[in-house]
Amino acid sequence: MAGEIPDLIATVRAGTGKGAARQARRDGFVPGIVYGDDKEPMPINLPFNVLLKRLKAGRFLSTLFNLKVEGQEDVRVICRGVQRDVVKDLPTHVDFMRLHRNSRINLFIPVEIVGEEVSPGIKKGGVVTHVRTEVELIVTAADIPDHITLDISKGTIGDVYHISDIELPKGSKAVIDRDFVIANITAPAGLGSSDDEETEEAAAEE
Repeated sequence: MAGEIPDLIATVRAGTGKGAARQARRDGFVPGIVYGDDKEPMPINLPFNVLLKRLKAGRFLSTLFNLKVEGQEDVRVICRGVQRDVVKDLPTHVDFMRLHRNSRINLFIPVEIVGEEVSPGIKKGGVVTHVRTEVELIVTAADIPDHITLDISKGTIGDVYHISDIELPKGSKAVIDRDFVIANITAPAGLGSSDDEETEEAAAEE
């Protein structure tokens, strides 16, 4: 399961509207809004450099944060949108949604493949093809996994692995309601063509 939930520190933004948002940007902040949980939306400011670092680290839209705002109770949030400058591609506004521990949300979770070093198919020169490096799951806010694991330790050349081959975390389910492919083990390049040539030669000799 996911490790410690990272903190995201913000301040309450005084005033709303475009004027207050522009002032926040001039002061080195990115304006944002926190909504949901049947509570009033709360305008906030995030330090520009901190937010940019988080965005560059990746997976910002699928990370659960513990939002800390002075004078407010800590709340779990997830980003639901980042607006960017069309020219500079820098963040200009962020939207966060409040979550309960039991809230159900859709997130893209990375797929980790293990067992390659002992897989019979890989030992024979087979190659793992990652069809999906991440899968969209419906998960609870309190139990967001860092990743899901596909074990191919017994895999041979030609094996195809589906989502049903992965044991999903309790309470999680795939958004796509079919048994889609995650990965497969294919023959090494050139093997198929050489086999075909040998078959053709044998047929000619007959």
